[in-house]
Amino acid sequence: MDTVDLARALFGTSLGFHIIYATIGVGVPLMIIIAEVMYIIKKDKDYALMAKRWTKGFAILLAVAIASGTIVGVLMSLLFPGFMEIVGQVIALPFQIEIFAFLIEAVFMSIYLYAADRLPAWMRLVSIISVAIGAVGSAILITDAHAWMNTPAGFEMTADGEVINVDPWAAFFNPSFFVTATHVAVSAYMTVAFLIGSIAGLRLLRSSISSEERKYHQKSFMIAVYLGAFMSLATAINGHETAQMLHEYNPRKLAAAEGLFETTDYAPLSIGGWTSREKEEVLYAIEVPYALSFLAGDRFDTEVKGLNEYPEELWPPLYVHTLFNVMVGIGSILIALSLFAIFWRHVLKKDWNPVQKELEQRGV
Repeated sequence: MDTVDLARALFGTSLGFHIIYATIGVGVPLMIIIAEVMYIIKKDKDYALMAKRWTKGFAILLAVAIASGTIVGVLMSLLFPGFMEIVGQVIALPFQIEIFAFLIEAVFMSIYLYAADRLPAWMRLVSIISVAIGAVGSAILITDAHAWMNTPAGFEMTADGEVINVDPWAAFFNPSFFVTATHVAVSAYMTVAFLIGSIAGLRLLRSSISSEERKYHQKSFMIAVYLGAFMSLATAINGHETAQMLHEYNPRKLAAAEGLFETTDYAPLSIGGWTSREKEEVLYAIEVPYALSFLAGDRFDTEVKGLNEYPEELWPPLYVHTLFNVMVGIGSILIALSLFAIFWRHVLKKDWNPVQKELEQRGV
């Protein structure tokens, strides 16, 4: 491996570790807000207990996210100094604003964490809403640099590499900013909803817990299912918008994600399989006719550019097709599971927890 590959590997593994905690840090405050609102409406202490428990976990995860994020920031400067030199001149604005977003998150998190028992319910709600705004604001602002990297704007570069005519706001609101910002927010909320729902579901499968604890986890589970269903659908819609953004601004990535080599209209969508460079096709894939063209331009006759339009050294790795399909597959399963849980609960009128049903039949 050369130094560039080593730098990418080190940065990628560090970012891969950090993003787990950062994603949870964005999503948990929204779950706490919902629990607080439910407590205000229903005066049910189970919801207050949920908020308190989730806050304790959030505080620990936030500390890890801050530390790992600092490492990622240092690595960007150490491993990619040339890139960061341009970043510093063009897209430094969201990094500066992010400091204030993090300040809001940290200050109100301290208030909520240490003074919650001494605050009225509405003040607790204001505090945790401020935490949620700071958390998602930090994520969006940091991700803005990623959006700018994919669709650079707000500057010009001379032949000798000098950056001129910098427009910080044009760089900030680059063409993919809104699509990327929406994705980072809704996907984080979706991930945390299913994470908390999974924990509640595992607890409900135990027959040894008390009826009070069972009711508590049922409420937690249903909050997670409703939020997970809504956010997973929003993520799917955002995925369609992302495909259209790629079609317009970065067609090489779209071609690699779909394993498309030749430019074509009425392009099919390849589901599954893996991309073969030698045969220039996706092997063992299920093709949906015209679907890729419709995904890219809302028309079945939309022309989609293939990889052969570009020099091979500029192609993204061909395995991104497999990774893309894994991502879409997981998202589709989550949509199906959440909608099925809601349908089972409210339409079929059946008890979604067989363990509880058995206990009730025993008179427990």
